[in-house]
Amino acid sequence: MGWFFVTGDPMIYGADASIALVSIGIVAVLTYFKKWKWLWEEWLTTVDHKRIGIMYIIAALLMLFRGGIDALMMRAQLTLPNMHFLDAEHYNQVFTTHGTIMIIFVAMPFIFGLMNIAVPLQIGARDVAYPFLNALSFWFFFVGAMLFNLSFVIGGSPDAGWSSYAPYAGAELNPGVGQNYYLIGVQISGIGSLATGINFLVTILKMRAPGMTLFKMPMFTWSVLITSVIVVFAFPAFTVALALMTIDRLFGAHFFTIAAGGSPMLWANLFWFWGHPEVYIVLLPVFGIFSEVIATFAHKTLFGYAVMVWSMIAISVLSFITWLHHFFTMGNTAPVNAFFSISTMLIAIPTGVKIFNWLFTLNKGRIQFTTPMLWALAFIPNFTIGGVTGVMLAMAPADYQYHNSYFLVAHFHSTLIAGTVFGIFCGLHYWWPKMFGYLLDERKGKWSFWIFMISFNVCFMPMYFLGLMGMTRRMYTYPAGLGWTPINVVMTIGAVGMGVGFALMAWNIIWSAFYGKKDTTGDPWGGRTLEWVTASPAPEYNFAHIPEVSTRDAFTAMKEEKEKGLAKSSKPYEPIHMPNNTGIPVIMASFMFVAGFGFVFEWYWMGIPGLIGVIACMIARSFVYNDHHYISIDEIKRTEAATGRLS
Repeated sequence: MGWFFVTGDPMIYGADASIALVSIGIVAVLTYFKKWKWLWEEWLTTVDHKRIGIMYIIAALLMLFRGGIDALMMRAQLTLPNMHFLDAEHYNQVFTTHGTIMIIFVAMPFIFGLMNIAVPLQIGARDVAYPFLNALSFWFFFVGAMLFNLSFVIGGSPDAGWSSYAPYAGAELNPGVGQNYYLIGVQISGIGSLATGINFLVTILKMRAPGMTLFKMPMFTWSVLITSVIVVFAFPAFTVALALMTIDRLFGAHFFTIAAGGSPMLWANLFWFWGHPEVYIVLLPVFGIFSEVIATFAHKTLFGYAVMVWSMIAISVLSFITWLHHFFTMGNTAPVNAFFSISTMLIAIPTGVKIFNWLFTLNKGRIQFTTPMLWALAFIPNFTIGGVTGVMLAMAPADYQYHNSYFLVAHFHSTLIAGTVFGIFCGLHYWWPKMFGYLLDERKGKWSFWIFMISFNVCFMPMYFLGLMGMTRRMYTYPAGLGWTPINVVMTIGAVGMGVGFALMAWNIIWSAFYGKKDTTGDPWGGRTLEWVTASPAPEYNFAHIPEVSTRDAFTAMKEEKEKGLAKSSKPYEPIHMPNNTGIPVIMASFMFVAGFGFVFEWYWMGIPGLIGVIACMIARSFVYNDHHYISIDEIKRTEAATGRLS
């Protein structure tokens, strides 16, 4: 079975042992405490958007741990010259899995988790438009991520880089199953992402509370709406690209093979037509998070609301006409380079507008330095550095020098860590009490923030200088005497510090689960939007009465009316219609996992029955007629009384 199980490396054996021990431990704990039925009924079959959001976030945190370990292995390899901690092949595998996991299996699910937690509550809805599809989206993401991660110990990891350019990722130059894992795992996950975009687009357009016009929506909801539009337009291109390369590898087609009339550049164009909008798929929602957090803890209305909305719309449009800046070094004509250079620089204008809007919101505000606010404030200068270097890279002649160097790697991480990672940590701390009913410890949270943020700068700011000194991307080792070693040592210290900061955040989560301050009000931060109207954690139905909205910052207006004695009297309760839990999504995704694993190894005897199982689940779903229930008035009263909200 040497061709099946990855062997020959102590780290692989350690991973094998860890997977086995963790699996045995989970089964033992669930069996000992008799939690199998609870797990199935409360979590595996749930269609509640809040629980699906929590599962997204848990999965993303686990993937962040895996992607972080990959990063530390690369830093260990590059700390000193002529290191052989990893050989060239293993380094390429780690390099590939790190990028893929961080973008597709960390950033996106974390964003989707926060979307699930906050958006239905912010718009005054009781659930998303398609609860079944929402559950199916999560489970497709999850099995895609598990399939991709399985490559580490079975078959071998992909090694063609996270962008998997043809012909390097083709069957001729990349035999084996590693690239199949990439194509099929990412494809399955991408189907879930596309479905999520459709679901939230419809949810926001059709399920807002009475009176909530588009320009009365919270800024996070606006950012999710625009992101959903980008997902719907960008992901089909990536889906097609993955399908074509899969057909190339499994069935001998030649979409990307020059010798048979194909074109490797077709892959590059399809990939980056998705890949650059993807940057904004993971950035625009965190812009919305920062807007909510800064307004809340500056105790002010967000400055320039309409301008913020239109700037995000401008970013979304421009994101689709910048992808060719990835090809400045590939021999385009001067007019083509000039067009995409200008479009890339233009996207900095609406982004800069948002920076100034946040600064004006902070101006003369009563700023409260909570952990979420610290992440938001740190974002502004750190992301600005990434944005300015992005404009430098947008100049085609200059990019010819920067492109293949560590200068570009530094820029990429300055935007995606200072933007996306700071943003998801900000949102995690901000909405944690709404998810679980208690707050994360502020002291530990601030220590985690300072260690991570300082270490981030120690790790990536020197990388700009290292790039200007000539160190190129994708280099797995380097000779002594080039002057790079001191900077690499400093960068590795910073990377370890980021790991310490993340570990402290994980400890904070565990500690707060036992000793965290309870949120008894539902509004621990003095929030401004509707998610803080309801209890923490929110009940299954979210709102006993659907709120009516007359202005932006709807909850702030409600609190002001209550203080003035103008609050409206509550209407009588009515039974609430809610969807039933169902096991079909997790079962369908399990069949998809079986099919995916079969096609990875070209075992059609496994892959085809797996697809038949998926189709059978679709048919079974079409015969489900009793897919909802009503929550009785008495149950609503009991729930509201338990949270102190009975009126």
